[in-house]
Amino acid sequence: MIITPRPVRHPPLHFLAFFSFVTASSIAFAQAPAVRSIIADGGNSDGYDMAPETRLEVVKAANAKITTLLPPGPFAPTWESLKQNYRVPAWLDEAKFGLSVHWGLYSVPAYHNEWYEKHMYAQFRAWHVEHFGPPDKFGYKDFIAQFKTEKFDPEAWAELFKKSGARFVAPTVQHHDNFALWDSKVTPFNSMAMGPHRDLMGELAKAVRARGLKFGVSNHGIENFQFINPPKDLADDLRAKSADLFDPKWADFYNYADRSDAACEKFLINWWDRNIELIEKFQPDLLWFDNGVDQRYLDPLKLRLAAYFYNRAAAWGKEVSISTKKAAFSPTNKNSETIASIIDFEKIGARSPSGIRTGNWQVHETIGSPSWGYTNDLKVFPPGVIIARLADTVAKNGCFFLNLSPKADGTIPQDQQDTLLEVGRWLKVNGEAIYGTHNWTTFGVGGGRGDGGPHVRFTVKGEALYAIVIGEGPANGDVNLTTLAANPALEGKISTVSLLGASGAVAFTHGADGLHIKLPAVAPCRYACVLKILGLKMNPPTATPDGNPI
Repeated sequence: MIITPRPVRHPPLHFLAFFSFVTASSIAFAQAPAVRSIIADGGNSDGYDMAPETRLEVVKAANAKITTLLPPGPFAPTWESLKQNYRVPAWLDEAKFGLSVHWGLYSVPAYHNEWYEKHMYAQFRAWHVEHFGPPDKFGYKDFIAQFKTEKFDPEAWAELFKKSGARFVAPTVQHHDNFALWDSKVTPFNSMAMGPHRDLMGELAKAVRARGLKFGVSNHGIENFQFINPPKDLADDLRAKSADLFDPKWADFYNYADRSDAACEKFLINWWDRNIELIEKFQPDLLWFDNGVDQRYLDPLKLRLAAYFYNRAAAWGKEVSISTKKAAFSPTNKNSETIASIIDFEKIGARSPSGIRTGNWQVHETIGSPSWGYTNDLKVFPPGVIIARLADTVAKNGCFFLNLSPKADGTIPQDQQDTLLEVGRWLKVNGEAIYGTHNWTTFGVGGGRGDGGPHVRFTVKGEALYAIVIGEGPANGDVNLTTLAANPALEGKISTVSLLGASGAVAFTHGADGLHIKLPAVAPCRYACVLKILGLKMNPPTATPDGNPI
């Protein structure tokens, strides 16, 4: 198998150009159009993008009514203070692989996706009526009683997570429907008071941490305020009947009947209270937010919450971080100038960097299609696809954040488990090419989504260069890495090449046409073999204290 550079969207940076590249200022970095495309330096969208459709005055009014005192510590609720005091956690830079979980009321209908609440009052209305009845008789709230989670075993989940090779877990503790999966004192709409009558996330956090994994929380609740938008005929009917969306008992659950400024203030204060409760209850290692926190008018609340979280973490003696999308924590509206937050990209190839992005960042990816939450038609990706996407992300200097989709009864489907366990088995052999690594001068050649064709991804740790050759075992036992052809840009001389999982060194020749490697007839693992190459001078780590690109 000859691994040759195929035409790629962005040519790889050769070694000398790399050092020129890393010494450029972040401003120059962000302003170069080609580089901006490579690193995905996108800002906030002009629309509300799931944020409450409100104004700065309303946010300030809500902020003024919050009585929670800021804990003592180095962080003040200003961009300047956050920038001065924040540092990316060492554990997050090392991890490279984490898990998220989308699980909630939407797992009960298991239809289309996790936005069921939004769609059941509009385009899925006929399907909902056929399967559950009209909304005035069976609204989204009625899924709470059916969300029994009777087979949920947090110990089994945590053991699966451990075996997957993931280093941290950050489940969605409430999605856009704002139903809390923990024992809450600040909202009655929670899993202890209703539905399963269990502190689901409290149980899971204990089991996960008992296995040495970091535990974070993913909060999508701010999207709830204007999540539901039924057509006029249905809204008029429910209003006339004081049913479901207009039932006063459920007004604070749906946030539909009243969307006044006063209602928005109340909602924002409760969003704050829930986050403080999550921080105090879980002492999360990672506090993750979805799109809804992106808008600049929410900055007063976000700054205050960040200062609270980071001061509490300082008192706990823990390294923690917030993670957000786009430019939620960037007053300049460039995600390459984020303050006190790790940028998260949704989906490989869709919005994520197409090439190397230095600093620290994540890619959030599903284990199957078409949904984040469990659906009856969810097709789980084979292990080779997930491993290829993991390698592609890490080779570009990112952290791979893989989502699982449990059923409403609390079971993780066997096909998801099988894929996850295969990833874990691969990492057990090849983890040294993933954990604690950083990008080389080029991330690789060929496709990176597990979509066929020979391709390779490079990572670096210390003075070792790893070549992750994607595919189920070596073809004909021969590999030629033309990217490593002998040339003046390669400093040093290759001394040894070994295959992770195999004993001893492998035979190779190095010349102007590439690095020729003879591999054993039997591969040590499926899906991707990893070559460890020593002797060349490697580039230094490219992580940054603030997480932004160099």
